[in-house]
Amino acid sequence: MTIAALEALTFGLGRLVEAAETAGHRLCLLTGDRAVYRHELDRLEPGALDIVDVDTHDMEASAAALAAVPGLKGLINSTDTWSVPGADLAAELGLPGPDPAAVRVLRDKPRVRNLLHAQNLSRGPALTIPADPAAADVVLRQIGLPVVLKDSAGTSSRNVWLVRDERQLHAALREAAGRPFAGRLFAEPFFAGPVYSAETLSWAGETKLLGVLSRQMSPEPSVREEAAAFPVALPEPEFALIQDWVGRVLETAGHDAGFAHVEYVLTTDGPELVEINRRIGGALVGEALCRALRTNVYDAMIAVALGLRPALLDAPAATGTAAGLATGPASGFVLVYPDRPGILTGWTGVDGLAAFPGSPEWYPTAAPGDRLQHVSDQRGCTGIVLAEGATAELALHRALSAAGSIRPLVAADAPE
Repeated sequence: MTIAALEALTFGLGRLVEAAETAGHRLCLLTGDRAVYRHELDRLEPGALDIVDVDTHDMEASAAALAAVPGLKGLINSTDTWSVPGADLAAELGLPGPDPAAVRVLRDKPRVRNLLHAQNLSRGPALTIPADPAAADVVLRQIGLPVVLKDSAGTSSRNVWLVRDERQLHAALREAAGRPFAGRLFAEPFFAGPVYSAETLSWAGETKLLGVLSRQMSPEPSVREEAAAFPVALPEPEFALIQDWVGRVLETAGHDAGFAHVEYVLTTDGPELVEINRRIGGALVGEALCRALRTNVYDAMIAVALGLRPALLDAPAATGTAAGLATGPASGFVLVYPDRPGILTGWTGVDGLAAFPGSPEWYPTAAPGDRLQHVSDQRGCTGIVLAEGATAELALHRALSAAGSIRPLVAADAPE
């Protein structure tokens, strides 16, 4: 039998192939761009999975491709962009899957914020606004400063503005007026504090906190992810607080099955939601989970796609660490960005990674010849360095040290 994936995250495809095989199934990837998975495909044996080249933004074409897959038993949708189409397709084909209406709620960030605010799970509401400088007055009256403006269906930190004064607010709205949006522009309060994400797994409304990921963001005004580490060893009371809070947040938002990557700010008054992603974490979060939990967590993704309770939910928590289920090594990873836009010609320093502690590994996200147009969000990332350690802190320090030796080489971009 076959399990299909409607696109996937950049990393983790090999783990997913292995999980499908363990369950006695073959994986079939539907993709509109194989280049996204070049690192993973280069490491897999030829023929390890079936690949169907199709315009995955075309629902009719995707439905036809899925209908032609022999013995199709499940559909995996592990991305934000394809979460709604994936839910619709699963329902249309009679496959196990989430309620499409619930998925639409989760993809609507201001709607989720307002649902939580109504249940006293967030101190601030969200306000949908036009991308127009004239919206400044209503933002100041109803949300106040500081404020965050962002795309209701955005990904990869695109179209996000952190605004602290009226001048910045007007400038951000003028800039937003010239940008394309996946959804619509909205405003929400800015919450001060370090950013984390709760990595969870749910089934039939039961949610288990697998662990907490630390997240290092860039200095203002850019809003891009720089580094992360897993699992954070929280004090027992704080871990219990996050476990309870994230369970209530996901229940209120309507997420009752599968992985979730719940980003939050730990403020002086407790956790405040940034956003909910109904998937395993991006970048190398899935790999970090596999190493720390000493299991292929993608087995759970396959189980959910087949409509089965994931065995990972019944794994005992590690004792004495307040880090969730972790018994294996911690991981830290650092995203490597160029200092300017242009054409990537290569990197210096990759060959020297073996000299650093923590067994650092290089995961490229771009290839020489790629045009790098955006360096203020994750689209500008050229690769990721991952290193291990006994704790998330040690792993992150090792990853930062190793990544500091790598420099992307960028040539001037010729005009089109």
